[in-house]
Amino acid sequence: MNPDDPLLRILVCPLDKGPLTLLADRTTLYNPRLRRRYPIHDGIPQLLPSSGEPVTDEEHDRLLAAGAAGGATA
Repeated sequence: MNPDDPLLRILVCPLDKGPLTLLADRTTLYNPRLRRRYPIHDGIPQLLPSSGEPVTDEEHDRLLAAGAAGGATA
């Protein structure tokens, strides 16, 4: 998935319906509000609530830095 993909404008977190951040690795969408990440497999975001993984405080800080380094906000 690319940062300029129009799909990113309409994708939201399945839990809080808020925007997601495409991380620099382009294989993860991240919800910093709930501290959950959602994988992207073969270009398809896995946005089922059960697909989201909680992250630790340290991982949250790292993911925010990764998003700021080259990700895009959806």
